[in-house]
Amino acid sequence: MKSIVNIALPKGRLGEKVYAMFAAAGYECPSILEPNRKLIFENKAAGVRYFWVKPSDVAIYVERGAADVGVAGKDILLEYAPEVYELLDLNVGRCRMCVAAKRDFRDNPERTLRVATKFARIAREYYAGLGRDIDIIHLNGSIEIAPILGLSDVIVDIVETGKTLLENDLEPFETIVPISARLIANKASFRFKSAEIEAIQRGLQGQVASDNQE
Repeated sequence: MKSIVNIALPKGRLGEKVYAMFAAAGYECPSILEPNRKLIFENKAAGVRYFWVKPSDVAIYVERGAADVGVAGKDILLEYAPEVYELLDLNVGRCRMCVAAKRDFRDNPERTLRVATKFARIAREYYAGLGRDIDIIHLNGSIEIAPILGLSDVIVDIVETGKTLLENDLEPFETIVPISARLIANKASFRFKSAEIEAIQRGLQGQVASDNQE
């Protein structure tokens, strides 16, 4: 009997894009497209069970084995460093992790740099690599207003188009790392369901390749 692979998808636009890639690779589950509030969808014939979860929680479901595979942003993987295998860059949900500040900002290396972010680990590692002393101010939202109100000197955050920064008189100064959605797998599942998971990986790899050619 075919093993069912449990797949955690991030809720929202990115998840819908990613599901379309799974479906095109032969892992469709028509009930997922029906207008309802269900969170779990199964297609035994295709050997998949999907569930929608908050994007930042996907890695937790995969790491702890509630999901065999999932799709998480590279930002989540860098920030929380979950014990999972990263199998494939899906080349969707592309953006970048940036340092941004007011346009007239000039860094004074003699002062501790105040950095507002919800990505403390990424910021810490980036500035450690530069040998720069920093003070992390952990915020969960509306990070752009921190430099405007004098709470911080700079912010470290995800930038997609840069429009929000521009509208708040900020601009990106440095790109720390490019971000995109990644296929990840639970380490034990990868051992016990390796054939099924590798088949999904190959199918998605084909989708990524065909998207790149368009």
